[in-house]
Amino acid sequence: MPLLLNDNQGMLRDTARPFLAKQAPVSHLRMLRDSNDPEGFSRELWREFGAMGFTGILLSEEDGGLGLGHVEVGVVLEEIGRNLTPSPFLSTAVGASAMLAEAGVDLKARWLPAILSGEAVVAVAVDETTQHRPERIGLRAKRSADGFRLDGVKTFVPQGHIADLVIVAARTSGSEMDARGVTLLAVPASTALQAAPVRLIDASLVSDLRFEGLAVGADSVIGQVDQGGSILSRALDGLRAGIAAEQLGVGYGALERTVAYLKERRQFGVAIGSFQALQHRAAHLYAELEVARSAVLKAQQLIDAGSPAATQAVSVAKAMTDLAATLAVQEGVQLHGGVGMTDEFDIGLFMKRAKVLSMLYGGADYHADRLAGLAGY
Repeated sequence: MPLLLNDNQGMLRDTARPFLAKQAPVSHLRMLRDSNDPEGFSRELWREFGAMGFTGILLSEEDGGLGLGHVEVGVVLEEIGRNLTPSPFLSTAVGASAMLAEAGVDLKARWLPAILSGEAVVAVAVDETTQHRPERIGLRAKRSADGFRLDGVKTFVPQGHIADLVIVAARTSGSEMDARGVTLLAVPASTALQAAPVRLIDASLVSDLRFEGLAVGADSVIGQVDQGGSILSRALDGLRAGIAAEQLGVGYGALERTVAYLKERRQFGVAIGSFQALQHRAAHLYAELEVARSAVLKAQQLIDAGSPAATQAVSVAKAMTDLAATLAVQEGVQLHGGVGMTDEFDIGLFMKRAKVLSMLYGGADYHADRLAGLAGY
């Protein structure tokens, strides 16, 4: 399959790019940050995502969505990254949509229309330590007369403090490292769910969630009890490929601003972009981002095809975009000179976002180790 967007995917890009550039440019992030917005994103903009159809990209036509795939999701996420647009798109329209597609009729009827309209925000709660370790699920879901009672902690949950629904990976049997015994539970927002939000260096908000005997009904189960691991793994692959696409957007956004600055800044009477050494560095950045783009597109295509090779391809894509985006923002700051470290220029915001995305759902080191493990090492 060619590593290129087809005509329909190109049309989606041509729709998403001007929409996000106009409605949610970097100045939108600055406004939310400077006002210390308690939610960290615009509800009005999220409803516009719904009106544009972006929230339903992954949902089937039977569920009211567009019935598209992860390539199309990546098109939107790249533009989100290019503009540093704060939104719950990744957690809600990618992670939660993939999980709720496996839910029962009642859960779908309750939550999918709200996701499609941009009225609902859904958080995905997986990790329980300071590092991404989805194979370690210790939060307990003990059976009760009418469902389950949850006890434990989830960490680093984007939109966790304002989510209308939290999808929780819980342990219903076995020990915390067992592959079996994981159940996915859809937990509606409740005062009994204790959230401690933290603002990160890029101005986004994540939360630690504490569950202390929180009761949920038996109808909250997504899939089957003790067998949620496979659903979780597929959803995580989609989330990682989505993060990789957003990292690409961050990298290209940084490169575009750097090239513009090289053309604008003058020394010795000429633009510094005329210096061959700086041209080489800018060309190197472009080449690294294009190689990473191929890895991301390949991973997305394999996910959409249901290929067993998708898992390895996703880790390759996430690791490569981590490295490429990190290079792009570091070089961008350096090529801006001293002003690159000031808040007046946008390049520093790209550097901060790249760092957060690098750690979300596993950084380059995590995915290199994961690839080695999948290869039998």
